[in-house]
Amino acid sequence: MCDGRGTPFKVITTAANVNDVTQTLALVDGIPPVAGRPGRPRRRPEALLGDKGYDSDPNRRALRKRRILPVISRRGAPNIEGLGKLRYVVEQTFALLHQFKRLAVRWERRTELHDAFISLACSLICWRRLKKIESRLVRKF
Repeated sequence: MCDGRGTPFKVITTAANVNDVTQTLALVDGIPPVAGRPGRPRRRPEALLGDKGYDSDPNRRALRKRRILPVISRRGAPNIEGLGKLRYVVEQTFALLHQFKRLAVRWERRTELHDAFISLACSLICWRRLKKIESRLVRKF
């Protein structure tokens, strides 16, 4: 799961034959509080974008119960206009993670090792983005 700019928030490792829709609520519930604006930090996203693989009525109900707007195309229906442009951010995040060669194909048998490498990769992605933001701020002042 990532934000609208492609910064990874939460990653869950599953077996290859596990359907992605089964992990939707676990991903949403696992998002840590994000500080920024004054006041209590948000724990939930406003909306959740997903492709047709995440189409499930129980998940839609559970997301609405958490006050999250599900923006998910229905199976058998035409795609939501413009959703592909928004989903591109998620695919870009996958590409950033796959730049770390060890994550492109999972070779580790132990999930803990793979999760550690993913956490390290996500941390490096976040650090690089913060470094870019810092350099922009330094140039302005």
